[in-house]
Amino acid sequence: MKKNAGFTLIEITVVMAIIGILAVISIGSYRTTQIKTRDSQRKNDMEQISNTVEVYYNDKGQYPLNSADNKINGCVSEATCEWGEDWSDENNTTYMVEMPADPRDYLNYYYESDGTYFQVYARLENDLDYEVPTSGDDPANYNISCGDYNCNYGVSSTNITISDGRSIVAD
Repeated sequence: MKKNAGFTLIEITVVMAIIGILAVISIGSYRTTQIKTRDSQRKNDMEQISNTVEVYYNDKGQYPLNSADNKINGCVSEATCEWGEDWSDENNTTYMVEMPADPRDYLNYYYESDGTYFQVYARLENDLDYEVPTSGDDPANYNISCGDYNCNYGVSSTNITISDGRSIVAD
């Protein structure tokens, strides 16, 4: 008697179902990891910008003003510094070799200053991040556009106090 070698249709179906379930679980976990990685980069960018703006303050005696589109004015001839480009002044002092830019194309950073204080904002993708402000149990947003969505994270100079819904206090 000759035995048929191979798998039954049920065995193949069970294996394919298990592989499908594992793929769905790993894709979800991978997406969460990507979001948290981008949010970590945004927080790091905010700290780098904050530290650099403080260095600018030490050199110039005031924080750089914001441009009409809420970027940093302080590049050569008080021009707007573009996110993703270098930040150098008219004296060829390089403050940043490359200004950080949001890792997503549809989001951007928001800078605000009158020279006596500064605030810089970003949009974290993970609304459950412990540093996202809340209103009760719900995540809250600043009434500031960071691209397609409102900002929900920010860093400020240490001399600012909470005076309205847009103000933040540095760590």
